[in-house]
Amino acid sequence: MASGGQTDSAPVELKREFSLWSAFSFAFAFISPIVAMYGIYGLSLSTAGPGFWWTFVIVGAGQFVVALAFAELVSRWPFEGSIYQWTKRLAGEVAGWFAGWVYMWALVIIMATVAYGGAGFLAELIGISSPTAVQQSVIALLILLAGTGANIAGRIFLKTLMVGSIVAEIVASVGLGTYLLLFHRHHGLDVILQGIDLGSGWSWAFISGPFLAALGFTSWSILGFESAGAIAEEVKEPQRNVPKAMLFSVSFIAIVIAYASLAVTLAVPDFGKISSGEVSDPVTYVLGAALGESWVKPILLAFVIGFLASFLALQASASRVIWAFARDRVLPGSRVLSKLSKAEAQPVSAILVTTVIGAVVYLISATDVYSVLVTFTAGGYYLAFLFPLVTGLVARLRGKWVPGPWHLGKFSTPVALLAALWAGFAFLNIVWPRTVSEAWFINWAFFVAMGVILVLGTVIVKVRKVGQSKADAPGVPVAAESEPMAEPV
Repeated sequence: MASGGQTDSAPVELKREFSLWSAFSFAFAFISPIVAMYGIYGLSLSTAGPGFWWTFVIVGAGQFVVALAFAELVSRWPFEGSIYQWTKRLAGEVAGWFAGWVYMWALVIIMATVAYGGAGFLAELIGISSPTAVQQSVIALLILLAGTGANIAGRIFLKTLMVGSIVAEIVASVGLGTYLLLFHRHHGLDVILQGIDLGSGWSWAFISGPFLAALGFTSWSILGFESAGAIAEEVKEPQRNVPKAMLFSVSFIAIVIAYASLAVTLAVPDFGKISSGEVSDPVTYVLGAALGESWVKPILLAFVIGFLASFLALQASASRVIWAFARDRVLPGSRVLSKLSKAEAQPVSAILVTTVIGAVVYLISATDVYSVLVTFTAGGYYLAFLFPLVTGLVARLRGKWVPGPWHLGKFSTPVALLAALWAGFAFLNIVWPRTVSEAWFINWAFFVAMGVILVLGTVIVKVRKVGQSKADAPGVPVAAESEPMAEPV
């Protein structure tokens, strides 16, 4: 198990209290079918029409390939911090540091935005039909504080909440979807062939077209299967269980999302009201028409549970990445951030850091800076993915790759190549500026935010002397590194 680099006042080890089921539940809650689908459904439908449904199929397949590549990496190196740890061992400490740095910021900002989105549903549930930015920020802050308490409370409490989330999400996604298909279908399957703009060929109009824009939205939504790797040192038999959790979660959720979105699409009474702007929220429109207003609030409650569970998993993942950095003594305040609580062996200081950053995000939620940060998250996430995918591919091509207990055998290199190509395509499709009428800092939001984050990261790398040996940095125990590592690429 991992050393926490602790003083005598705290435990020195994380606790392995997560089973395969727990790791799956964690990744499931992180992705959350409710957040993944309902969070982008209206935007995608209004952008590309009902044909956008195929983006769930395409992204689901692409993410499964990435999950296969990550499954090999986590089986080889089942350490807290996932992307940070894998890249560090593949390409050296500096490359690993920047991969983790980008990943950490993407996690924390997505965490804050998921709570903000959940606050909108919660506001509607308690009777605030059109919350102002201030009201939504206050509710999001309350969610942030409550979630922080839940994460600090310990893994048993967290596991219980994850199970409750799965039940709520299956009812809201699979159960509701089945009901809509059986009793409230207004269209045939041919409707999902509408709105796909593929007729203009390989031109600027095609590259920036509606379908690829919707593909970008969906690429943002089906993320988080790698979160099982962020808690690898807390999972029993992680070299075999974490790869399975990753693959099970992304497969199951992709199928659930595709099924639920198809059901909602076929149940839309009138697409004209959506395209004209008369209906701003297609999901609420469909549910109200099919179930009546009396059922809207119970469904909203399921939505709130889904968003809250996703927030909890995001915060837990972000705190583990911060803790993994701190254990290696490469962050300011590492001695404090690397400490674990006595009772539950939780990285409390790291969890509190995510809370502070989230609170700052809500303070700027009504400004253009908030839009820049939100746009950064999806692109930043895929950029972080590319670090271990590309360096892992290079290691395989150079014959430096040593697989773990779970591996793909002769398919390892082809899968690694496909995963890197898909992640690279998704990254470019997300960050490509499409709306030329927007202010330059909005249109180029990813590059603005990434520039600031990389400059700040470079300063920390120089000050902390990342890449140079530190006698006081405990790192991962030697016992955990007993197998040979791939040489840095």
